[in-house]
Amino acid sequence: MPRPSPPARRSLPHQVRIIGGHWKRTPLPVADRPGLRPTPDRVRETLFNWLGQDLTGWRCVDAFAGTGALGLEAASRGAADVLLVEAEGSLVDQLRAIVQKLQAANVRVQRGNALSVLAGLPAASVDLVFLDPPFDADLFDKALAAARPAVREQGLVYLEAPTAWDGDALARHGLEPVRHMKAGAVHGHLLRRTA
Repeated sequence: MPRPSPPARRSLPHQVRIIGGHWKRTPLPVADRPGLRPTPDRVRETLFNWLGQDLTGWRCVDAFAGTGALGLEAASRGAADVLLVEAEGSLVDQLRAIVQKLQAANVRVQRGNALSVLAGLPAASVDLVFLDPPFDADLFDKALAAARPAVREQGLVYLEAPTAWDGDALARHGLEPVRHMKAGAVHGHLLRRTA
């Protein structure tokens, strides 16, 4: 009598796809790394509907790049300059290979600590910062504090977190909510600087 097979281990998808713009449908590999959780297609689709499909001329930073899905999505939609920041060497190598394959002259990859890189950016120099830190790293407050000075007056911050952030928690960082979504265990927040 055959033995029943063990339950399938729920694993990460081995790839996600760019969902819009110049590189639409381009697959991005997803490494099997603890804490690496690519932004789901549905969440990215909603986010870029909020932002508008055309980001021509925008300067963006994907501060905890991982797969690069958020930053590459922005670059695919015309962003003039996208900085992908990642601390882990193997993921940096993977991002550089993708950028080279796409011949993405508007995308730079920097290995480093996201908080330090954000803190080192010129004040009010960025249109959009993507913040999607590992959920178990407790970096949300530090990331918001580091990102806000870099964002220009009309600029935006996208925060992905396991819980919803309310106006009071965001106000401590000089930010206010523009849009919020919940998809499964993910809360997506589009934020802007308060006046």
